[in-house]
Amino acid sequence: MTRKLSLSFLTCSAEPEEAVRAAAAAGYDYLGFRLMPAFPGGLAHPLMDAPSRVRDLQKLMADSGVGVFDIEMVRIAGQFDPEPLLPMLECAASLGARAVLVAGDDPDEARLTASFVRLCEAAKPYGLFMNLEFMPQSELHDLAAALRVLTAAGQPNQGVIIDTLHVSRSRTSIETIASVPAEWLHYAQICDGPAEIPQTREALNHAARHERLLPGDGALDLVGMFAALPADLPVAIEIPNDRQSAGLSATEWATRTLQASRNVLQQVAAEAAE
Repeated sequence: MTRKLSLSFLTCSAEPEEAVRAAAAAGYDYLGFRLMPAFPGGLAHPLMDAPSRVRDLQKLMADSGVGVFDIEMVRIAGQFDPEPLLPMLECAASLGARAVLVAGDDPDEARLTASFVRLCEAAKPYGLFMNLEFMPQSELHDLAAALRVLTAAGQPNQGVIIDTLHVSRSRTSIETIASVPAEWLHYAQICDGPAEIPQTREALNHAARHERLLPGDGALDLVGMFAALPADLPVAIEIPNDRQSAGLSATEWATRTLQASRNVLQQVAAEAAE
């Protein structure tokens, strides 16, 4: 089965229309939109506030042959209410999205789990999967923590994102990746990075948002990570690199990131076939 590839928002944070055209020109199957910012004042395109623009995007995507895979992002902090998120969830569904990225920012794991259950329940009518992204710079530090939350939550539309950078930074083992139930895996995110791990939350965030490397250019065990995942798992290509993308068009950078990612994923497939 051919693995589907998606252009992540951080790789192409252009206006949604330009991102659709870039994804189509580069040869992606899908792309992702960020409807809510990752942090106060952060970049996002709140399409839920622009229904006519959504309709135009639906037509553009149908004509271009690409669809929306994932939507970013929901943050679960100590005070959490899914009700204000319903317009975003409705918009995500209308765009044809399958998955929503969820960050855990509540240090109280039991409360975080209860909030996540409420989010999953709110998303069920829209046919969306809620996917926890573990990050060492968040309160959900590693994959083991995410799996504890999922085990306790027990929701039919829950999942976890395997982001190769966060796997490395959190020192999550490949054995732990291989232990994740297949029904909790809806997509992974690929990039490369140096072996050295930043030591502060600020440095971790900066590297994740601005300095990810093309697959094959760093020291991460990408082949090992993807060998531990289902062979047909969709992959979102998330490679923001301010220096390398400078001066390139959205399509040029999207093409470069796709080619580098395909090279690694083809290596994974070749080794699995041996």
